[in-house]
Amino acid sequence: MSKESDFYLRRLHSLLGIIPVGLFLVQHLVINNFATRGAEAFNNASDFMGNLPFIFFLEWFVIYLPLMFHAFYGVYIAFSAKNNVQRYGTFRNWMFVLQRFTGIFLVIFIAWHIYQTRIQKALGADVDFDMMADILSNPWMVAFYIVGIISATFHLSNGLWSFLVTWGITQSPRSQTIVTYITIGVFLILSIIGVQAALAFT
Repeated sequence: MSKESDFYLRRLHSLLGIIPVGLFLVQHLVINNFATRGAEAFNNASDFMGNLPFIFFLEWFVIYLPLMFHAFYGVYIAFSAKNNVQRYGTFRNWMFVLQRFTGIFLVIFIAWHIYQTRIQKALGADVDFDMMADILSNPWMVAFYIVGIISATFHLSNGLWSFLVTWGITQSPRSQTIVTYITIGVFLILSIIGVQAALAFT
């Protein structure tokens, strides 16, 4: 792959990680958080999203295709990256490594989550509160989902920091430090929203 092609693919990878994949993650966590208000509230919110106009187009061209590109190219980046935390154990180097580790884990987690929900729906199952409660009736699955949620919120939050640097929005050390604190806040807020939702199904 030429350096020019790699440059543009990495830019596309970075952009899709925030828009639309990152925005979808936030929306997905918020909808799931309706479970904290009870089964009826969650089912109503889920049904509303599932009955949006042009849902097939939205799912494939706004969610699945961008997600697949971001995931598969992300795996390539992860395995071609040179991790140097043993030599340079700085905060940003550790964030670099964790971004790659969480990305690889999320490929597995998201594939499993899609199998348990969207594929089961295609086979005739109802994607509702009872389905998630049944999935999360297993303590190991609860742990798996919580790790998946925290990995996803970290990956998005740290990816937002990288996105702003990559696209030249935060260039000075001061602006990058400020955004570091902002993205830590984003990570904590989204993690709370996501974990609350998962525990609500139990």
